[in-house]
Amino acid sequence: MAFEPPRRLVRALGETAPDGDDWLEKLPEAAERAVALRGLTVERVQVPGGRSSLVVLVRAADGTPAVLKLAPRRARPESERAALAHWGGLGAVQLREAESTESTEGVLLLERLHPDVSVRSLPEGKALLEAAGTLRRLWVDPPAGHPFETVAERTGRQAEAMRAGAVADPAVAPLVDAALAAREELLAAPPEPRLLHGTFRQSKVLAGERMPWLAVGPDPVVGESAFDLARLVRDRVEDVIAQPSGASTTRRRVKRLAESLEVDQERLRGWTLFRAVESGVRARRVGREQDAELLLEFAGWL
Repeated sequence: MAFEPPRRLVRALGETAPDGDDWLEKLPEAAERAVALRGLTVERVQVPGGRSSLVVLVRAADGTPAVLKLAPRRARPESERAALAHWGGLGAVQLREAESTESTEGVLLLERLHPDVSVRSLPEGKALLEAAGTLRRLWVDPPAGHPFETVAERTGRQAEAMRAGAVADPAVAPLVDAALAAREELLAAPPEPRLLHGTFRQSKVLAGERMPWLAVGPDPVVGESAFDLARLVRDRVEDVIAQPSGASTTRRRVKRLAESLEVDQERLRGWTLFRAVESGVRARRVGREQDAELLLEFAGWL
């Protein structure tokens, strides 16, 4: 079978690929090798798929449905493996290969969920409730001597790019300044750290057999829960922006999610601001102007 990467993956990786990166060129060969080593039968490549990995629906030699996922090193697949192993299937998809070896580097074999049925398919209120319940199960103590990036480290890298974005586009400077000030205040006295999903949103929660809903695709990070929840606040941002009452809807969502997951409301608002501005500046940097406008307008309401 030809493992043609979906256009969504090609476009997304093209935005972030360093000079000379040839991962996409080598991907078909790597996928064929991963399938052969495991004796898998390929059903199809998942389309549109993700923005950082190739997802292939397969069956194991015993006929069990599974998912084969291949990701470049910069997407931190080994960090994802470590987090999924630590969660052990509680709230998240299960690994079918827990050990990391030379043949598994950049390759994850996972239990099969329902790839076309996410929480996002539910009405908004129900979707937020189910997503929040899934997220709560993931917030556990990180393992001793964990290999994960911290919120301070990740947002420190992002802050540098945000400052550069403000220099290139002075119109965003006030929002960048506000976001960076919020980050400094939040990091000054953080609550007890937890293992976080890192990139949680409604589309990252799929229907399963073991449990109704399970999280997929973490980019794990260790820090306070409000950082994780902040990305969920802006889900369906295009719908929120389109509402005449978008600003008040946003504030109500912050309040509702903070109360339902026992997170400090002001800390959630601060991290929501930082993450929305960071995403907006990044979208503008790679030419996704429509996304940038939505995100920066949303951030202005916070």
